[in-house]
Amino acid sequence: MLMPKRVKYRKTQRGRMRGTAIRGSKVDFGDFGLKALEPGWITQRQIEAARVTLARMMKREGKVWIRIFPDKPVTAKPAETRMGSGKGAPEYWVAVVKPGRIMFEVGGVTKEIAMEALTLASHKLPIKTKISVRPDFATSAAA
Repeated sequence: MLMPKRVKYRKTQRGRMRGTAIRGSKVDFGDFGLKALEPGWITQRQIEAARVTLARMMKREGKVWIRIFPDKPVTAKPAETRMGSGKGAPEYWVAVVKPGRIMFEVGGVTKEIAMEALTLASHKLPIKTKISVRPDFATSAAA
């Protein structure tokens, strides 16, 4: 599972997810990308499930890039605990995703396989997504 080796603070505040992603909003590494259309938290388990789906669908051909990293701890208190007595212990890690963020990229496979793999991976995620294609993909594929 993805998680940071060290963090400056063990517990963080929830924060807000306003606006759209500026960084990480273009397909940079591969030919096809999975773009977020709404804000949300993607857990380490969801990222891993999507990665496994991509790898299996592509039959380990080509390459997969994961462009998000779960670096925010989410705390939870035990069940049936009374209110008060401080904040709960860190339970799992999430990546904060804004609309427009490219979360996964694939390259080195045909367009049909990439589309099918990214569609299946999107079913593992809790937010709406769309498949984004590198702008110069048609010219680079023809060359």
